[in-house]
Amino acid sequence: MLKTVNRVLLGLLGLGLFALGGGVLLGGLDLHRRWGFGMPGWWPFRDPDDVVLGAEVRTRWREEDWLWPAVIAVLAVLLALLLWWFLAQLRRHRLRQVLVDSEDDAAARLNGRALEDAIQQDAQALDGISRAHVRLTGRRAAPTARVRLLLEPHAEPAQTLGQLSRETLAHAQESAGLNRLPSEVRLREVRHRARHVA
Repeated sequence: MLKTVNRVLLGLLGLGLFALGGGVLLGGLDLHRRWGFGMPGWWPFRDPDDVVLGAEVRTRWREEDWLWPAVIAVLAVLLALLLWWFLAQLRRHRLRQVLVDSEDDAAARLNGRALEDAIQQDAQALDGISRAHVRLTGRRAAPTARVRLLLEPHAEPAQTLGQLSRETLAHAQESAGLNRLPSEVRLREVRHRARHVA
């Protein structure tokens, strides 16, 4: 849902900015006269000397009492929508339940936090991993695992990643009865102070 909203909003914003920028560029460089085509009558930027708000536009609505409350209300709604969209980008949807396909064609539900904890404990038991954090996102029928690992100084990242994929994540996928479990793994090494030799 959020990906679709993002694509639609970014597409509309991009088209709007492209049209606005192209129109201002055509008027500012006087290209429509040089190339021999006309601009719409309502378009405000037809000449290089045109301004964003002319004197007529600035003074036309001065006597109307409803104008500024309406402008403020529209801007407040727009600000609220932009804040909602921004906060939705920061928040990662966490799965509360994972649908498990059982043998008798009945869909069972597995607690998402329990599966996260099981993957996390299995990952921390692997050699070279100091700490693990797991979060399940996506859809209930097709979850995605986001794994962050804190590696010990002696750990080899390629070997640890392979072991995590072959053992921990494969075991979680099999035990939950999932067809696939796409995963995003981030590795970070434990910071340690250098030893001083006397």
